[in-house]
Amino acid sequence: MNDVHVSRIDLNLFVVFEAIFSSAGVTRASERLHLTQPAVSHALARLRENFGDPLFVRRGRAVAPTPLARKMIEPVRRALREFETSVARVDRFDPAQMRKRFVIGIRAAHETMLLPELLRLIGKAAPLIDVSSVRVNRRDLESELASGTVDVAIDVSLPLSDEIRRTPLMTDKFVVLARRNHPKVRRVIDLKTYLAQEHIMVSSRRRGQSAEEFELNRRGLRRRVRLRCQSYFAACRIVSQTDLLVTLAERYALITNAIFRCQILPFPLRTSTSDALLYWHDNADDDAANAWLRRQLLTASSVI
Repeated sequence: MNDVHVSRIDLNLFVVFEAIFSSAGVTRASERLHLTQPAVSHALARLRENFGDPLFVRRGRAVAPTPLARKMIEPVRRALREFETSVARVDRFDPAQMRKRFVIGIRAAHETMLLPELLRLIGKAAPLIDVSSVRVNRRDLESELASGTVDVAIDVSLPLSDEIRRTPLMTDKFVVLARRNHPKVRRVIDLKTYLAQEHIMVSSRRRGQSAEEFELNRRGLRRRVRLRCQSYFAACRIVSQTDLLVTLAERYALITNAIFRCQILPFPLRTSTSDALLYWHDNADDDAANAWLRRQLLTASSVI
């Protein structure tokens, strides 16, 4: 027998090999596989060439396996069964039994809001599933989802191609945080007072507008941004100790205010909201595991 490397063999040939062995003939094997007889004969010829052995010899109207074929059949059948079982297991995706790590691209504020409830849900239904929360550069988001290095992502509305699926995850209103004894702000804040104060803008980027800044600028309004920082948590702490204000999503403000006990005031522009979308790639749309993760995130967002 010639040296055989599996990487050089079309694995579908082993399906044909098993069918010929079980059917004791090329014609019956072709009927079983729903292939033409020439296609099965061609596959057998390729197997014979790869193994340097006839594998089957004619005995009357049937074919009989050679010693090499008899030696091969059980390992081939075992491998085919294991492959079919693995494919069926992946297709079913039983979260209670699956050992898997999901990677979620997410920003810090959404991480704070969503992950506690998500882990509570997963902990009950899927004890062997782990989660990695990572920050993804928005310029790389589409390629990360396409390659599968990130399973899903949560972010604001982004200009991505039609290959990226999306669905609304959370809609929240903006509020303004001010320290309790702020000299200019008491319980309510109008637009004039808001614009007259100094502000913190939170952004992971070095430059560019925040969502509330965009809303102000498109109305021709300007405010003084005294500090630009990366963390809403840091901004809330600074607000609690200074006269600076920060504008942020209400759900996050409620979480941090358990610590800092600031004033939470309505944002003086009614139309402004903070929206988060759930993103995934089209090639993962029908993936059972990915679909399950998306359902957990949608459930988590509905109860926070």
